Amino acid sequence: MPDRETMPSAPAPEVSERAAALPQEALKIASGYAFSGPALQLGALLWDGRCLPDAQIRVPLTMLNRHGLVAGATGTGKTKTLQLIAEQLSAQGVPVFLADIKGDLSGIAAPGRSDARVEGRAEDVHQRWTATGFPAEYYALGGIGRGIPVRATVTGFGPVLLSKVLRLNRTQEQSLTLIFHYADSKGLELIDLKDLRAVVTFLTSDEGRQELKSIGGLSAATAGVILRSLTAFEAQGASGFFGEPEFDTAELLRTGEDGRGIVSVLELNAVQDRPQLFSTFLMWLLADLFHDLPELGDVDEPRLVFFLDEAHLLFDDASEAFLESITQTVRLIRSKGVGVFFVTQTPKDVPADVLAQLGNRVQHALRAFTPDDQKALNATVKTFPKSPYDLEEVLTGLGTGEAVVTVLSEKGAPTPVAATRLRAPESLMGPVGQEALDRAVEESPLYERYARAVDRESAYERLTDDRGGRGGRGAKGPDEMRDATAPVEERAEERPSAVEQVVGSGVFKSLARSVGTQIGREITRSLFGTARRSGRRRR
Repeated sequence: MPDRETMPSAPAPEVSERAAALPQEALKIASGYAFSGPALQLGALLWDGRCLPDAQIRVPLTMLNRHGLVAGATGTGKTKTLQLIAEQLSAQGVPVFLADIKGDLSGIAAPGRSDARVEGRAEDVHQRWTATGFPAEYYALGGIGRGIPVRATVTGFGPVLLSKVLRLNRTQEQSLTLIFHYADSKGLELIDLKDLRAVVTFLTSDEGRQELKSIGGLSAATAGVILRSLTAFEAQGASGFFGEPEFDTAELLRTGEDGRGIVSVLELNAVQDRPQLFSTFLMWLLADLFHDLPELGDVDEPRLVFFLDEAHLLFDDASEAFLESITQTVRLIRSKGVGVFFVTQTPKDVPADVLAQLGNRVQHALRAFTPDDQKALNATVKTFPKSPYDLEEVLTGLGTGEAVVTVLSEKGAPTPVAATRLRAPESLMGPVGQEALDRAVEESPLYERYARAVDRESAYERLTDDRGGRGGRGAKGPDEMRDATAPVEERAEERPSAVEQVVGSGVFKSLARSVGTQIGREITRSLFGTARRSGRRRR
């Protein structure tokens, strides 16, 4: 469905036809936003205390994979800004991902409500406002929440991201990587947390101690720390986040029947008290896309745009290795056609190496009540190009729904800094009702695919007698292990020992697995330690 106002095919006529009415400096700024290709409408220029609707501020569609930052103090309108941009991306046929931490973005699927404030804003910026809902899918991590469950296998998640969520130090992270290496090479599938716990338990048992010694650099004490961390993690209710069916990130790339991009809303307010968990899952989604999508180079429009609200949670207490991985992913994923927008309070919440990759900036008001506030304000001003504005004064005087903007032009150069009164979103600015949300989830074509968890045989079942009906949780004895591929009669006659079953060469058989993991062969891993898989559906 073509957007009514976001697809100009020629330079904006307002600039050329009404140039005489604009002050010279305002005209110079407005000219920097007169793009020839499709662009998203952000709002109208603010200059000398006035809103100039004939000077429209835009961002080129082709530059939305160059990433961006939406920043500002609490209550300044950051969420409405990301909603405004997400709506227009959807209208242009670009899928969008929204991390909904506060629980107020589900309304993007419902038409907005007109009131005096909306009408006044639309008049100020010459916006032809029409109440419009956009196609949306609702997700929730592991089913904690009302959305379609998003799960990952432990194997797919990988040791680096899991180390972050378990709060392991650098040495323990390296040890966990060795454990994954061991499980991969010995054909022990790690589907859920109990699989990983079973492998660590086996390695620290009398029977598996010799195997532990064969893993260079892994001590029994460190394995014990990892085991205790896993147990504590499970006690927090994290088990539901890991398992099958594993979410296929190709679902995020879909468009609706009318050609508009699907807006994927991941509900995170139910897990607000576990920021390490959901921030790590968000990075898993990015890492998975990064490794599966083909290189595209320069694109006419992005293939997908992520909006990560409360972005500081990605970086709080992060290890140096994790920060390096984030920086590398952000730098490289744009060539896959994926844009990432970080939404946070101040630019200093984002590491400098990541901030340097963010070509599009929408900076809402900042406050300077304390010395720390003033320091943050000064640092923010220094991140903008040279400007005729007194940015310290402007940034502390902006109203709600106003921001200082600079984006990348179609040639990749920064546009002039523009104080902007932003447009109003056309969808509902707030959550939809629970009944409407439940109905949307249950009617989704993805509901049957992901709603019900599947627990098939994996490392836990192969290392314990859970499937044998004994109810135990320790490593199986020498007479209890069974080759899962052997006929029933053969199993009854021959029961190899645990060591022979788990680590003996030539014993492992190839088992067909729905996620494409191959038993008896080490899994190739990415820069995040996540598994690279073949045969994934890509749209």
